[in-house]
Amino acid sequence: MRGLRERLQDGETVVVAEGYLWELERRGLLQFGNFLPEVVLEKPEAVEMLHEEFALAGSDVIEAYTYYAYREMMKLRGREDEVEKLNRDALAIARRVADKYDKLMAGGLSNTPLYKENDPEAQQKIYDMFKEQVEWAVDAGADYIIGETFGSYGEARIALQTIKDFGKGVPAVITIAAHFPDCTTDDVPIPEACKRLEDEGAAVVGINCSRGPDVMMPLLKEIKKVCKGPIAALPVPYRTNDKERTFFSLKDPKTGKLVYPDNLDCVRCTRIDIRKFAEDAKQLGIQYVGLCCGNSPSLTREVAEVFDKNPPASKYSTSASQSFVFGDSAKTYGTEMAKMAKFMKGE
Repeated sequence: MRGLRERLQDGETVVVAEGYLWELERRGLLQFGNFLPEVVLEKPEAVEMLHEEFALAGSDVIEAYTYYAYREMMKLRGREDEVEKLNRDALAIARRVADKYDKLMAGGLSNTPLYKENDPEAQQKIYDMFKEQVEWAVDAGADYIIGETFGSYGEARIALQTIKDFGKGVPAVITIAAHFPDCTTDDVPIPEACKRLEDEGAAVVGINCSRGPDVMMPLLKEIKKVCKGPIAALPVPYRTNDKERTFFSLKDPKTGKLVYPDNLDCVRCTRIDIRKFAEDAKQLGIQYVGLCCGNSPSLTREVAEVFDKNPPASKYSTSASQSFVFGDSAKTYGTEMAKMAKFMKGE
């Protein structure tokens, strides 16, 4: 099977389903605030099923659910003794599903609360935590490793360096979380940060999480101007805007109250929104594309269809013409169904 680099070099687009945290919480299997992927240990079959759903929806990649599964977070939650088991189990599940559906499998590193710009000791601690996760990913046969949602260029660089040092040659995809400013928390303009990471050896650079499609797109255009290689675009599927630029800042249109983290449904993107994002990304030449927190198989299918992936789940794409109320067959049932349709639509 061709790897990530080969696909990108051949001009292909890789569709990537992220957002496991939000989808598993929606199913009642994960706790907001805690955010630890304990579901890997407590209900692994649910993680495997979600991987399968994303595979069928058109994701080219099965990402091991190890987000926030680094030693410091596990220690904070009183489960440090299970850090290796959780990571290895998550990687094994992802590898199994990837092999079943002929997909790439990715290991994952994520942002930590530890990074300090002028603190070598803190930076070494992050490096050591990432090192063991990279080694476990390599042992599990990861095709590449993702480092994601970094607020600072410095921590993103540590993730990249760790993958280079211990990844045994597997490609690195490094993405930054763009919040309100178009710069990192250590004051590097995000396009420049992406360019630096590309120059330092990342196979793909870009942005993920925090911003919705409309607010992310202008920044992607700026990144595309300075980077020569493939760009990653993985927004959250929420309707962020110029005033509320991140999903952390979104407010309920009805009450005016902040909706993060557990009341975001009222500002969720529609399938039409996501299809437009995918079309815009395609026009821009984005080669590594997907969705982050808030993603679902139905939304991944929208992206995959725009990029001509023809996923198995397209068998179940909406076919309103088959409705016996609104579709062509409504005529078979005479005036009663026509009247029903008017009642339902308020005509």
